[in-house]
Order: sequence, then C-alpha cells, then structure tokens
Amino acid sequence: MSEIKALILAAGKGTRLQTEGIDLPKVMRLADGKPLIHYVLKALDFLPTEDIILVVGWKKEKVLQAYPQYPYALQEEQHGTGHAVQCATHLLEGFDGHVLICCGDAPLMRQETFRSLVDVHLREGNACTMLSAILPEGGNYGRVLREPDGSFRAIVEDKDCTPEEKKIREVNTGTYLFHTPSLLASLGQLRDDNAQGELYLTDVPALIKAAGGRVGLCDTCSPDEMLGVNTVEQLAQVEELLRKR
Repeated sequence: MSEIKALILAAGKGTRLQTEGIDLPKVMRLADGKPLIHYVLKALDFLPTEDIILVVGWKKEKVLQAYPQYPYALQEEQHGTGHAVQCATHLLEGFDGHVLICCGDAPLMRQETFRSLVDVHLREGNACTMLSAILPEGGNYGRVLREPDGSFRAIVEDKDCTPEEKKIREVNTGTYLFHTPSLLASLGQLRDDNAQGELYLTDVPALIKAAGGRVGLCDTCSPDEMLGVNTVEQLAQVEELLRKR
C-alpha cells in the first residue's frame, strides 16, 4: 500500500460543540471515551503512520500532543475543504501515488469501506474516485449528479441545489481518492464563487473530468458510516452507534 497516502481533515473548531466549557478542537471531542479522530486513524491503520497526514488548525497543539507520530500540515484559517488540502500540498509535491482524503470527525467509517474505495480506484484506473452513499432522502449533503450513462457529472452542494437536484438521494460522503498529480493540478483552479464563499474540494472531481481525467464513484458507504459530528446531538447519535458496534 506504499502508493497510498491519507490526508485527514482535522482543523475545525466545531463551534456548535463548544458546550459545558469544553474548548477542544472538534476531532478531539470524546465519543465512547476516545477522540473522534481516534476511530478514523484506527480505520486507516492499513497504511503506515508516516503516510497519514493530519491537517490541523484550531488548538492544533491538542491534536499534536495526542498524536505526535503523524506528519501534519497547518490550516491557520478555515476557508473550506479545498483550502485545507491546499495547505498540505507541500507534503504531497513529487508524490506520484494516490491520496485518500477523509474527515476527522466521521468516526463510524469502516476500514472495509476505505479499502473498497482503494480497490475500485486502482481497478478502474481513475484519477479520482468519490465515495458516495444512498440515503432515504438527500438531507443537507452535496448531491452526486450522474450523466445519462451513469458516469460522474458533478457534485452540487445542498445550498446550491435546484429543487430537482434536491430530490437526488445519492450524496457525497466527503471521502475521496485522488491520483496526486491530478489533484495538485486542479487545486489551483478552485474558486470561491458559491453560497459559502469557500474553496470546495467537491469542485475538484469536475475539474479533473474537464481536464480529461477519469472520475469514478464507489457507493459502498452506508448512511451511518458517513455521519459527521457538528452538534452535541450528532455526537450523542454517533456515540450510541459506536457502542452498538
């Protein structure tokens, strides 16, 4: 697996989790006694430690004290997921392998799901493979738009969806595998002309496709696995699911 690196997005403050006097970075909030990021690192332990990069930001010292063995990149200010990856490009320059990008606040992701993403990506020879999930309804997630032949067309953030697009049930999980040179070539083209005024990593697959790269989809993620933690209620929900495992 030496041709695969992982990048964990772990810079967020988690403003809506700053309760009861707790001022930890989001990924260090505890679920069933362990930090959220602990579960993500455990699911990625099929990769060598030195190939797992943490993108840290707010109160970064709390993350780095707990996990000093991992290389890291610093995202001082948060301007979106695309910006987070831009902050780590110096650790990816010259790497001709593939990089798996995932969220540090999604503790339910299983190793089998990460591995199935890698398998599909390498088997199909993709420049980018997105992990998607089929939900009972799309919720507030970015929707996956497909071409008539079933291939990838684009991702549209929920806030930017038309009423018709909001009916789509296949959603983006925020987990991707990129051929590193294709990723790096697209990051500089990102624009912040969207509802949030941020640089979205979700725009990269369409940029890669426009440049002639092959973009694939792997829909093996279950609705539970993709759950991220932004609120105290979501933290309680994730904790309950972790205990049931």
